[in-house]
Amino acid sequence: MARLARLSVPGEVHHVRVQGNNLQSFALCDEDFEFLHALWLRESKRYAVMVHAYVFLPQAAHVLLTPKDAHAMTLCMQAVGRVYVAWFNKKYARSGTLWQGRFRSTVLESETWLLPSLVYVDWAAVRAGLVETPEDYRWSSHAHYVGRLRDPLIDSAQGIWRLGNTPFARESQYAEMVQQGLSSAQVVQITQALESGWPLGGLEFVAKLQSQTDRRLSPKRPGRPKKQQESMS
Repeated sequence: MARLARLSVPGEVHHVRVQGNNLQSFALCDEDFEFLHALWLRESKRYAVMVHAYVFLPQAAHVLLTPKDAHAMTLCMQAVGRVYVAWFNKKYARSGTLWQGRFRSTVLESETWLLPSLVYVDWAAVRAGLVETPEDYRWSSHAHYVGRLRDPLIDSAQGIWRLGNTPFARESQYAEMVQQGLSSAQVVQITQALESGWPLGGLEFVAKLQSQTDRRLSPKRPGRPKKQQESMS
């Protein structure tokens, strides 16, 4: 069965995930994470990709981004991957790929899923067993959104403005959201959308996306198609 083309819609928020090949680590120390962060900053500017959130784990990375055109996301991901693998292999005297297949991605309905996806990204290090709370993990955009530092990589997501009229109000409200976390159902929905590549949103949102692409945006019904009855005439 032919693989569906990747869905990339200009102006919409995408959730992207990459993993290490065979779940091996592709970042082993602070220098690796620092290089990856600087590389994302450079290539996202080059390809006109707005980065709204990220978490860099030793074995995986999640990024929320909005591409300016249909090719920007893929070009940016390819550039980051190509440069980072060459740098990592040279540093550690190794060869071969770092990544497990192609990156996963889903387009999400910002009105409903942007804020939960920000929280999902913040909690990734906790789910991976690396820290006890999101605040304890350095290599994510969490500190930017709670006002601890200004991260030059981040173009703050528009949905964050709904949380308050002042920076302090928004930061406090966001910190409370993260502390509360997500329901297990929300975690499953976001994870399944990433794995499948289907859009994450309501029927109207999916219909709007469908008007912008020829790519199928929902799975086919299971089973073989019914044969038409033969004419009796």
